[in-house]
Amino acid sequence: MEALQAIFVGGAAQSSLMLAGIMVYWVTLPTKVIGSLAGFGAGALVAAVAFDLIPEAGDLSHLQIAMWLILGAVIFIVSDRMIDQKFGGGETSGPMGIVVGSVVDGVPESIIFGMQIAAGQVLSVAFLGAVWVSNIPQAVAPSAELSKTWRMGKMAVMWGGVVLACAITAGIGYVFGNVFGWNGGGVAALAAGGLLAMLTDSLMPYAFEKGGAMAGFWTVIGFALSLGAT
Repeated sequence: MEALQAIFVGGAAQSSLMLAGIMVYWVTLPTKVIGSLAGFGAGALVAAVAFDLIPEAGDLSHLQIAMWLILGAVIFIVSDRMIDQKFGGGETSGPMGIVVGSVVDGVPESIIFGMQIAAGQVLSVAFLGAVWVSNIPQAVAPSAELSKTWRMGKMAVMWGGVVLACAITAGIGYVFGNVFGWNGGGVAALAAGGLLAMLTDSLMPYAFEKGGAMAGFWTVIGFALSLGAT
């Protein structure tokens, strides 16, 4: 039953990706608003790295954390390059980089959820809520751009695949935690490295491009509200 709980938590925490992804077909948002949402999401993700993921890796040495951070960055950069090659580095490649970042973030995050359940830890409702809310701008930003050329069904399949992958990996995290006693410190640092690379390469430039100078303001707002929730 706990394995099923892990799968449910992993999928539920990331379900806002799909909801926000298809919402853009029903609600037309001004470019400035999309940029502000992207900035807000960037600030929330910086807070997640600083106050959730790195502390989760606190049982590792600084050198070990650094190595996992670098590995996470490499995974994102290689994946992003593959996206650039597939889409020719055009307008679609930028939004798809944010999608790749969502996967690099969501999959390790889900593994951690599964390991925590296996260890009998009480999951923080505030943290789960922060993950769910921060995913909304993270999904709206690329989806608004992709919806110009993609049909809703294709968008739903893409984000649904991300959510399903997160649910499955939460179950895998539970198995690893239950069988091997892993606590997920390295996985947390890996997710942090991938997120930092994505923020620099994709989400923050996108936020500034669409939202202008106010994107920086909303980045601080996203960081501050996430800090208040910890």
